[in-house]
Amino acid sequence: MPKKKDNKKKDNKKKDNKKKESKKKDISKKKSPKKPGGKALSDRQFREQETDLKRRIKKLEKYGFDLSDLGLDLKEIEKKLNESQFDSENLKKRFHEQQEKEEKEEKEERERAEKEAEKEEEEEEEEEEEEKEEEEPPVVVRKITPPKKIPDGRSTEAEVAKCYELFKKLKKEVGKILIGQKVILDGLIRGLLCNGHILLEGVPGLAKTLAIRALGIVSGCDSKRIQFTVDLLPTDIIGITSYTPEKGFEVIKGPIFANFLIADEINRSPPKTQSALMEGMQERQVTIGRDNYPLPDPFFVMATENPLENAGVYPLPEAQIDRFLFKIIMDYPKKSEEKIVMESNMTLKKFEDFNLKPVITPKDIKEMQEVTKKIYLDDSIKEYILDIVGKTRTKDFENGEFVSYGVSPRATIGLYIAGKARALMEGRNFVIPEDVKSVVFDVLRHRLILSYKATLKNITSDDIIRNILDSVDIK
Repeated sequence: MPKKKDNKKKDNKKKDNKKKESKKKDISKKKSPKKPGGKALSDRQFREQETDLKRRIKKLEKYGFDLSDLGLDLKEIEKKLNESQFDSENLKKRFHEQQEKEEKEEKEERERAEKEAEKEEEEEEEEEEEEKEEEEPPVVVRKITPPKKIPDGRSTEAEVAKCYELFKKLKKEVGKILIGQKVILDGLIRGLLCNGHILLEGVPGLAKTLAIRALGIVSGCDSKRIQFTVDLLPTDIIGITSYTPEKGFEVIKGPIFANFLIADEINRSPPKTQSALMEGMQERQVTIGRDNYPLPDPFFVMATENPLENAGVYPLPEAQIDRFLFKIIMDYPKKSEEKIVMESNMTLKKFEDFNLKPVITPKDIKEMQEVTKKIYLDDSIKEYILDIVGKTRTKDFENGEFVSYGVSPRATIGLYIAGKARALMEGRNFVIPEDVKSVVFDVLRHRLILSYKATLKNITSDDIIRNILDSVDIK
């Protein structure tokens, strides 16, 4: 009997051991899924495959596949991945569609960002211009108020208003072909009012000649252009006495006999040719042979020069450069203006295509010049002009030691008449200090003669003029 009991116990132990082993096998099966080949996976391999499948599921969902109902059952996912709806061609197609969509969105975003950047840049430029306008006016101690009564014989408000309307017409018509450059156009018109000559300086390609040529046409004047070259002779400008057996001696007049003379790249000719203009610029007449011949009235010389080149160019003689009322520096256009220039450039269109028309006549110019002369200028403004001119000679201001020679009385006359012209263009019949400050750079920059030390220290005439303005107060 005891033996049977022992056998039963042994049988029971064996059964328990078998049950435990079977449970372990079941657990190991759950923990270690098998690959399609039949081999069990370790825990690490399982986690790696699970991560890989998650990544693949995420990628598929990105291209529009819905796998949310599959969970993470590896066999089901493996099965689903092998179905025809996930074939490589379909994936490629969806991938390219998604890629095109993203590229389109990026392009739209980039264009939107560029437009916003342009708009911000334009706003910044406008703010800078406003700041400049606010900064420029007063270096004066007291503000000049309009005089209570304009003396008799001075320009009336009606005359000023009439001139102001003509200015608007001029600017509008020239604006058809000259984009931006408002300061330059104002300077050219101011030269007409002062009956003075203008030297326009700027790098090649800024439309210097175009601006002068356009102004000549819209002002209704006869225009002639001379391209200055190294072999140009004085007689090529003013004319010559010729002899033929049939007619005998006769005078052949040169291109200087015009209302508008465009002297293009004037510094390409030697001084003897440049000096051929001196008599005409100052006395409005030229001498051919033994006789003097008056030039048309009005008469303007508008010259251009290129400041970049040193070879093949000749500096203008001081005596001649002093005869130019203004030296205007032409700068690069703004980005928004250059975009318009790019679309309507002279390479694609001819000058004649812009169909510029005369909006005033030489008679109108003469009348406006008379109105300019009658603009009221107070004695305090005269003293202010004399103080500015005097500083260039006494040199008692910051950086004054860099001035070799001060300006001549011709500069005083220039500030006097240019201040009146600026007041007229602003619609006033009296001059204020801001008018003088606005024209002082154009009138003085080419008349100041600086020392070689100024060149070494990179100090320009404009720097000297700013120092002078800072040191002069209106009394």
